Amino acid sequence: MRPEDALKIVLRPYVTEKTFDLIERQNKLVFLVDARASKSRIRRAIETLYEVKVQTVNTAITVVGKKAYVKLAPENPASDLASKLGLM
Repeated sequence: MRPEDALKIVLRPYVTEKTFDLIERQNKLVFLVDARASKSRIRRAIETLYEVKVQTVNTAITVVGKKAYVKLAPENPASDLASKLGLM
């Protein structure tokens, strides 16, 4: 996947107190994504943009938009990516 296409899918990280707890306890990050994006496209976009290995992707449609709960592989700590993104 090209980075330009990945940027159209992954809009931005979603940060709340609850998402910080997910980073620390479950190695997950939460992103707002395009409402039409499938889980497999979200997985490829995250792997392309941030050069990490994604283990699972769960999605939820909420009032703020479509959220993707991305669990990273154990060799890629979510706290490292969060620091790289300037979230921590």
